[in-house]
Amino acid sequence: MIARRYSKTVWVMMANQDLVEFGLHLKKLRQEKGLSQEQLGLIAELDRTYISGIERGVRNVSLANIFRIAKALDVPAAALFADLDGVQ
Repeated sequence: MIARRYSKTVWVMMANQDLVEFGLHLKKLRQEKGLSQEQLGLIAELDRTYISGIERGVRNVSLANIFRIAKALDVPAAALFADLDGVQ
């Protein structure tokens, strides 16, 4: 994470670019399946706000939750990493 100081007391955390790319890819897959964040969260048994945080790149999703999300989307877990820079 990169932190920028905008005032003496306020720090704004900027998301890691890898997390942002992962989140955007997840959002694309979710939308292709015609699911809302809430629907995906219900199927994966994860909170909608957690899904939102992943898609915005502010949550560092665990491996266990990657598998839950992949199962909910009915795709292999590897599909969540397809087309990401640095992933072969």
